[in-house]
Amino acid sequence: MFDIAIIGAGPAGGSAALFTAKAGKKTVLIDSDQSITKKAWIENHYGVPEIKGPDLVETGIKQAQKFGAELVKAKAADIQKKNDGFQIITEDGSEIEAKAVILATGLLVDLAEKVGLTTKAGTEPRIKTVFDVDAAGRTNIDGIWAAGTAAGVSVHTIITAGDGARVAVNVISEMNGARYVDHDLLK
Repeated sequence: MFDIAIIGAGPAGGSAALFTAKAGKKTVLIDSDQSITKKAWIENHYGVPEIKGPDLVETGIKQAQKFGAELVKAKAADIQKKNDGFQIITEDGSEIEAKAVILATGLLVDLAEKVGLTTKAGTEPRIKTVFDVDAAGRTNIDGIWAAGTAAGVSVHTIITAGDGARVAVNVISEMNGARYVDHDLLK
């Protein structure tokens, strides 16, 4: 069983996976290759003069994998509550178990109705529906969190990446029972 399953490997999901894996949490990143970032040309991402969206996504995935995150290329079709966490069923019938789930599905909130997640109207242009989350990123189902555009933040990659990190830190902190902070020093 994984500690944390992250559904969606765009900037929010990749950033969340980087933080959770680096914190030593057994992390799986489930991605269906549908990120809107894959169509983007980006010149407003702090620290990066310019980058193609697919390159940004790939870099984020590689960073998370460096710290042990596992990538599963599949589309999540259902999430079922189990005694000690969740079972994620992919479209091909594979089953992945995790103690907690972070939804970083961008524009895709189709799991909401099936799983019983509360949604609300989006506020960004062209974003009709988002998961209804609290200030920490929790949904109405204990143990399922949401980050990035799917959770109602701006579609800009720098903002969704930051939100993925923020929600991951909140999940890690809850699991650890103390506020998690990760600061590296120059070597």
